[in-house]
Amino acid sequence: MNWIYYGKLYKTKFQAGCFAKRLEQDGWLFGYNDPRMVEVYRSRKGRYGVRFMP
Repeated sequence: MNWIYYGKLYKTKFQAGCFAKRLEQDGWLFGYNDPRMVEVYRSRKGRYGVRFMP
């Protein structure tokens, strides 16, 4: 399976981590079942994003 990347990048790792926790807990709000794996990653430009595996 492939990673699904959420379309927004955040300035801080804390902001991305908060969204990642929300995605883990409330994935049904975003139209996804509970994701198996949620991860915060750093982009090449230094911003942070969230990716997950359904």
